[in-house]
Amino acid sequence: MATKHENSSVLELERSKTKPPKLYKVLLLNDDFTTMEFVIEVLRIFFSKTTEQATQIMLKVHNEGSAVCGVYTKDVAETKVAQVSAFSTQHGHPLRCHMEEN
Repeated sequence: MATKHENSSVLELERSKTKPPKLYKVLLLNDDFTTMEFVIEVLRIFFSKTTEQATQIMLKVHNEGSAVCGVYTKDVAETKVAQVSAFSTQHGHPLRCHMEEN
C-alpha cells in the first residue's frame, strides 16, 4: 500500500489491487504405446502423486483419453510440460503432455 503525503498530512490511502495469476491445467494424453507403468512413474516424479493417486489418474487417461495432473501458474505449467515431454522422449515413449487455461 502506498500513502500520499502533502505537507506531512495523509490525504488518502491508495490500495494497489493485484489480480491473482491465471492458472493452467496440465494434462496427459492417451496413446497406444506408452505403458501404464511409465505414466504412473511420470505422475509420481513430476506431479508428486502417490502410487494410488497416480494409478487413478493413469486410468482416467487410459479410459477417457486425457486427465488433469495438476493446476499451476503459467511458468510452472510450462516447466512441467517441458519436463514430462523431455523425460518421455528420453525414455522412448510418445507420451504427450499439454497445458490449457483453467
